[in-house]
Amino acid sequence: MTKPVSFFYHSAQAKAVCVMGDFNGWNSSSHPMKRQPDGSWTIQIPLHHGHHRYQLLVDGVLTLDPQAVGSAQGPNGGKVSLIAVS
Repeated sequence: MTKPVSFFYHSAQAKAVCVMGDFNGWNSSSHPMKRQPDGSWTIQIPLHHGHHRYQLLVDGVLTLDPQAVGSAQGPNGGKVSLIAVS
Protein backbone atom coordinates (compact mmCIF):
# COMPACT_ATOMS: atom_id res chain seq x y z
CA MET A 1 0.00 0.00 0.00
CA THR A 2 1.32 3.44 -0.90
CA LYS A 3 0.63 6.94 0.33
CA PRO A 4 1.03 10.12 -1.76
CA VAL A 5 3.93 12.16 -0.36
CA SER A 6 4.56 15.76 -1.42
CA PHE A 7 8.09 17.07 -1.88
CA PHE A 8 8.79 20.83 -1.99
CA TYR A 9 11.94 22.78 -2.79
CA HIS A 10 12.28 26.56 -3.07
CA SER A 11 14.74 27.95 -5.60
CA ALA A 12 13.64 30.64 -8.01
CA GLN A 13 17.02 30.37 -9.77
CA ALA A 14 16.90 26.62 -10.47
CA LYS A 15 16.31 25.43 -14.02
CA ALA A 16 15.53 21.78 -13.16
CA VAL A 17 14.89 19.87 -9.93
CA CYS A 18 14.40 16.09 -9.64
CA VAL A 19 13.86 13.69 -6.73
CA MET A 20 15.93 10.53 -6.71
CA GLY A 21 16.04 7.87 -4.03
CA ASP A 22 15.76 4.26 -2.97
CA PHE A 23 12.14 4.27 -4.21
CA ASN A 24 13.17 4.86 -7.86
CA GLY A 25 16.56 3.15 -8.03
CA TRP A 26 18.31 6.52 -7.60
CA ASN A 27 17.16 7.41 -11.12
CA SER A 28 17.81 11.12 -11.65
CA SER A 29 15.19 11.51 -14.37
CA SER A 30 12.18 9.50 -13.20
CA HIS A 31 10.68 12.14 -10.86
CA PRO A 32 11.16 15.69 -12.20
CA MET A 33 9.61 18.38 -10.03
CA LYS A 34 7.34 21.06 -11.51
CA ARG A 35 8.07 24.76 -11.10
CA GLN A 36 5.35 26.78 -9.38
CA PRO A 37 4.60 30.47 -10.05
CA ASP A 38 6.22 31.50 -6.73
CA GLY A 39 9.57 29.93 -7.67
CA SER A 40 9.12 26.76 -5.65
CA TRP A 41 9.24 23.24 -7.05
CA THR A 42 6.87 20.41 -6.15
CA ILE A 43 6.00 16.80 -6.90
CA GLN A 44 3.80 14.17 -5.29
CA ILE A 45 5.18 10.61 -5.24
CA PRO A 46 3.35 7.52 -3.97
CA LEU A 47 5.60 5.83 -1.39
CA HIS A 48 5.29 2.67 0.70
CA HIS A 49 5.23 2.97 4.48
CA GLY A 50 8.63 3.12 6.15
CA HIS A 51 11.81 5.16 5.86
CA HIS A 52 13.12 6.26 2.47
CA ARG A 53 16.50 7.76 1.55
CA TYR A 54 16.59 10.38 -1.20
CA GLN A 55 18.32 13.43 -2.64
CA LEU A 56 17.34 16.34 -4.81
CA LEU A 57 19.17 16.93 -8.06
CA VAL A 58 19.18 20.71 -8.57
CA ASP A 59 20.62 21.77 -11.92
CA GLY A 60 22.81 18.66 -11.91
CA VAL A 61 24.05 19.12 -8.32
CA LEU A 62 23.11 16.59 -5.61
CA THR A 63 21.44 18.50 -2.80
CA LEU A 64 20.10 17.56 0.62
CA ASP A 65 16.46 18.47 1.19
CA PRO A 66 16.34 21.26 3.81
CA GLN A 67 12.85 20.04 4.83
CA ALA A 68 13.90 16.41 5.40
CA VAL A 69 13.17 14.79 8.76
CA GLY A 70 16.78 13.64 8.98
CA SER A 71 19.72 12.25 7.08
CA ALA A 72 21.28 8.86 6.49
CA GLN A 73 24.14 7.24 4.62
CA GLY A 74 23.48 6.94 0.90
CA PRO A 75 24.36 4.12 -1.48
CA ASN A 76 27.76 5.69 -2.25
CA GLY A 77 28.57 6.44 1.38
CA GLY A 78 27.61 10.11 1.27
CA LYS A 79 24.91 11.85 3.25
CA VAL A 80 21.34 11.75 1.87
CA SER A 81 17.96 13.01 3.08
CA LEU A 82 15.56 10.79 5.00
CA ILE A 83 11.76 10.75 5.03
CA ALA A 84 9.42 8.63 7.15
CA VAL A 85 6.08 7.58 5.66
CA SER A 86 3.42 6.26 8.02
